[in-house]
Amino acid sequence: MPWKDRNSSGAEAAQCQESYVQAASDASRAIDINSSDIKALYRRCQALEHLGKLDQAFKDVQRCATLEPRNQNFQETLRRLNTSIQEKLRVQFSTDSRVQKMFEILLDENSEADKSEKAANNLIVLGREEAGAEKIFQNNGVALLLKLLDTKKPELVLAAVRTLSGMCSGHRARATVILHAVQIDRICSLMAVENEEMSLAVCNLLQAIIDSLSGEDEREHRGKEEALVLDTKKDLKQITSHLLDMLVSKKVSGQGRDQALNLLNKNVPRKDLAIHDNSRTIYVVDNGLRKILKVVGQVPDLPSCLPLTDNTRMLASILINKLYDDLRCDPERDHFRKICEEYITGKFDPQDMDKNLNAIQTVSGILQGPFDLGNQLLGLKGVMEMMVALCGSERETDQLVAVEALIHASTKLSRATFIITNGVSLLKQIYKTTKNEKIKIRTLVGLCKLGSAGGTDYGLRQFAEGSTEKLAKQCRKWLCNTAIDTRTRRWAVEGLAYLTLDADVKDDFVQDVPALQAMFELAKTSDKTILYSVATTLVNCTNSYDVKEVIPELVQLAKFSKQHVPEEHPKDKKDFIDMRVKRLLKAGVISALACMVKADSAILTDQTKELLARVFLALCDNPKDRGTIVAQGGGKALIPLALEGTDVGKVKAAHALAKIAAVSNPDIAFPGERVYEVVRPLVSLLDTQRDGLQNYEALLGLTNLSGRSDKLRQKIFKERALPDIENYMFENHDQLRQAATECMCNMVLNKEVQERFLADGNDRLKLVVLLCGEDDGKVQNAAAGALAMLTAAHKKLCLKMTQVTTQWLEILQRLCLHDQLSVQHRGLVIAYNLLAADAELAKKLVESELLEILTVVGKQEPDEKAEVVQVARECLIKCMDYGFIKPVS
Repeated sequence: MPWKDRNSSGAEAAQCQESYVQAASDASRAIDINSSDIKALYRRCQALEHLGKLDQAFKDVQRCATLEPRNQNFQETLRRLNTSIQEKLRVQFSTDSRVQKMFEILLDENSEADKSEKAANNLIVLGREEAGAEKIFQNNGVALLLKLLDTKKPELVLAAVRTLSGMCSGHRARATVILHAVQIDRICSLMAVENEEMSLAVCNLLQAIIDSLSGEDEREHRGKEEALVLDTKKDLKQITSHLLDMLVSKKVSGQGRDQALNLLNKNVPRKDLAIHDNSRTIYVVDNGLRKILKVVGQVPDLPSCLPLTDNTRMLASILINKLYDDLRCDPERDHFRKICEEYITGKFDPQDMDKNLNAIQTVSGILQGPFDLGNQLLGLKGVMEMMVALCGSERETDQLVAVEALIHASTKLSRATFIITNGVSLLKQIYKTTKNEKIKIRTLVGLCKLGSAGGTDYGLRQFAEGSTEKLAKQCRKWLCNTAIDTRTRRWAVEGLAYLTLDADVKDDFVQDVPALQAMFELAKTSDKTILYSVATTLVNCTNSYDVKEVIPELVQLAKFSKQHVPEEHPKDKKDFIDMRVKRLLKAGVISALACMVKADSAILTDQTKELLARVFLALCDNPKDRGTIVAQGGGKALIPLALEGTDVGKVKAAHALAKIAAVSNPDIAFPGERVYEVVRPLVSLLDTQRDGLQNYEALLGLTNLSGRSDKLRQKIFKERALPDIENYMFENHDQLRQAATECMCNMVLNKEVQERFLADGNDRLKLVVLLCGEDDGKVQNAAAGALAMLTAAHKKLCLKMTQVTTQWLEILQRLCLHDQLSVQHRGLVIAYNLLAADAELAKKLVESELLEILTVVGKQEPDEKAEVVQVARECLIKCMDYGFIKPVS
């Protein structure tokens, strides 16, 4: 009897009363008794559909359709439910509803903590994708994000800021709307809070807005959009103005001030001096230089001091330096100097010692930036006198400021000679009389600085024999004393940065493991002002500074004319340097360097990056040490140094990368996607202006990388390395030619490289064939490998090989008879490829002496030569297949 003619059950009655839960429950009980009860299954399906449980309803009707496949009612219900489920899923997973759902969770005060955290993270991820950012924007997202900012809950505010940051990246229109919706006042007040994470997140938001407004818009504008050009200069000027106001506001935290200075450092001076327009710098000089000078002149120990971090004054000094370097002509520099002069002289006040302190501290800060300008300011009436007067003061703060100013004033030899005659006695007097460690350490650094005025020249020592060692010993002692505050211990490193120019001092220092490790620990702290001093000390210890080549004839001439000749210290010879490098590596120098490279601050200047690159290159010199460097994260740390900084620094870092890439497993040395970033620096070393060793080690590195994957070969090809590699294959130098040929051997696996060989009108294939005939076994091996792979990949190249040179057959026969097994094996593979490519070509080969060679090799016992004999026999089998030869019965 058909199911619809049966009597109604309790489940049906319940359904009539729209008690779907009861109906589903009754039907479930019936199904438990008889799992094939179609009527119960269908009634439960209808009840579940009304309850919105579409997936469960679908399963029930699917079971019904399986039991009665011809029932149209079931089929229709199946189709209907399937459509409903698809629609529900589409709505559920559409970005609109996801965005809405996230905001509902975040704005609901009763939401569970882990749900809110997950929603916040999802929102940030969504904001970083173009499609997601646009959906948030179109779904009233900016207003909802403003509500999140209003909650004042740090984790929600942080999520909102990071989402806004993603939405602004690479989209000028969105960035403009967000800037006006959130308002620059509010953004700056968020950045001013005493919370490092929040301050940095808001700094990133402002940087994303500035980048987008400055023209870094990733979209293509067409038609009407192209005509609607937004004038962003007003907004950019407003941002700059607010950042300058932040510098002198007491309401701004030290972190906030640092981030404002970082943004000004990054965005105001021109990135390239070839750009003519420096209007942003002129605007900052006119409207904000006094504010920057105020920050530079802050004395942390005075009650009137603004909230600062250890890095604030240094960041301000760097900004002054960058602004001064960005000026284009003398009138602009004169205007800059006049503002500084007026500011400093305006601070001098016989009645107020604190103001005088600020004036001297400002000069001290400028001396750390544009030194020439600082030198001019030292010549102002009353400045040197005030420094001397402050040295004699009884207040600790006065002495600290004066001694620091004296130290910074003696940076150049020309200036130091003046201070040696005038300031050494003063510093020695303070050093002897003071009982204050803070002042003692600073006066010692002043003496260190003056003591190193002769540089690495052994014959130009300023102090008596042994004095520098005593000063250095005292510096090391202070460096290891953790009871002294970090700011004061920093000066001990500063002293060593000068004293380690002396070879005796650097040799003693690297043997003092606690002092070395104390310096490394300081380099890892939040105080980044120490970076340059640590980097300089390490450059001195590894002798990685540039040394002028001494021409013997000029030395003789100098002696004859009684001129001073620089002398090298016995401990600056190669074996001493190698020993120092070993000791530094053992003490953990790599982890300190990796930490220093990560410093996301303007204090990590291009000059500091260059110093770090020099140290890395010196450490990588011995291949045995490179494994240690990789294990401690050195490979990863070198990549940013090779991509940004001075030209010299980038080349040194790229060379260090090449040394590591040449001998290390790239998957371990540069894990993940980082390996692709290594390619460009290595390719840059192939430039003919670089020296031979750099070319050679870059080729070794690229050979290693190109052997890893086709994706890497593709990257090398896209960086246009192929013409350079081919160029070095012509090189007269044996090792360069070998390295280039080995690199090409790996590169020919790439399809695009193969197409370059297939193209008409070039001699690429001819070059590879001729290199197979070279006397150098390693070059032959690499060239034969490349030719074997090319002829295996394309039959056209087998025919082309016979046309590029008349010597091809003679070269092939030499390869097949080679006494080096790897070369012989590759030669036989080429022979097999030619035989398999074309019957006419095979006939030509059989008629030559090659058949005799194949027969001789094929008859050998396959002991050590198993692979070679096997290929020779396959060649003979191919000849038999063509019918050119017959087997002997």
